[in-house]
Amino acid sequence: MFASVTRSVRSWPDSWRARPRYAKDGVLAATLTLLAFVPTLSAISAELGDLPQRPPDALAVALALGQSAPLAMRSRWPAACLAVIGTAFAIHQALAYPSTFGSIGLYLAVYAAGAHQVGFRRRLAAVSTAGYAVLAVVLVGLGSPNRVPDFLAFYLVLVVMWMAGVGMRKWRADEAERRRLGADVARAAERARIARELHDVVTHHVTAMVVQADAAQYVIGAAPDRAGAGLAAISDTGRRALTELRHLLGVLEATGESGPVDRTPTLGRIGHLVEQARLSGQPVELAEHGEPRPQAVDVELAAYRVVQEALTNAMKYATGRRTTVTVHHHPDRIAIEVTSDGSTDSAPVVPSGGRGLDGLRRRLRMLDGELVAAGRPDGGFSVRALIPARSQA
Repeated sequence: MFASVTRSVRSWPDSWRARPRYAKDGVLAATLTLLAFVPTLSAISAELGDLPQRPPDALAVALALGQSAPLAMRSRWPAACLAVIGTAFAIHQALAYPSTFGSIGLYLAVYAAGAHQVGFRRRLAAVSTAGYAVLAVVLVGLGSPNRVPDFLAFYLVLVVMWMAGVGMRKWRADEAERRRLGADVARAAERARIARELHDVVTHHVTAMVVQADAAQYVIGAAPDRAGAGLAAISDTGRRALTELRHLLGVLEATGESGPVDRTPTLGRIGHLVEQARLSGQPVELAEHGEPRPQAVDVELAAYRVVQEALTNAMKYATGRRTTVTVHHHPDRIAIEVTSDGSTDSAPVVPSGGRGLDGLRRRLRMLDGELVAAGRPDGGFSVRALIPARSQA
């Protein structure tokens, strides 16, 4: 029972999308039905028999309705629509009633069968062709002046309408496939983005907590009166990590609720990163040049992540070594350089997966920026980033 309910719920969006199409079919059917009784439009019709016309009667009215009203179900039941309209058209031609604009419904029904019929398409085409052949034989028997080329020409028109519907069906299928692939790519890109964010948040804060915990163990043995500051730094780092993780989880949940603006790290909060690194025992100097300007969120976040990842690597590989963070605010770009002293061959404080810098390079390439990370000639390591400026919209 639960499975059937789940399938029903999942089918709701499809039915919602289908309702406008069904409504359009109803409007088309009603419009064609009204125009079928406009005398001046009777010259525009699908005429096949060319038999001497008989006066219209109630049956003629019913047949006119039968060639237009069934278009209301042309998308939902295209085969039934074609069967009803085709039968009404055949009887109308065989009884030689006056021409009606409603006979155009035959073309629309054939098009709808090619565009919307899902199963038994070949069988439907074969049955329709056989029915048309029978109608041609009956009309010739009733004295129709048309000959084989005339009936073939009319049949080719119907084939063109069918193929037009088939082409539209294929185009819609291709378009749906493109949308599906686009959605898959977008979901993969979003998962990759969230993975990078999680990596940056967890790696930085956990590294800081490990360094602070190691320092606290040393302080407890050497200077117990200073142990409280180290433990407080660990607690503060943990709270920061939880705050950012909650924000990312909120994004993953996609509840649609807008969170506080200050939850997204920005370029202006680089000072907090530097202060956190200092609390971990890493001597960090911060220098900013130029006038900071409000930037787009992705630019601000990218700059923040560059400094965060660079400081994380400094705490991993150059623990206790002097580190310098320099930010240049140019009118058209933001230049960031983070350098650390000491050998880059030392073992990291915590294991490294090697994903941080690669993720940063991909992030900056999406912003038309670049990232260069390399060892310094005099020892140590440097990370240089160039991010094009983009005003906040």
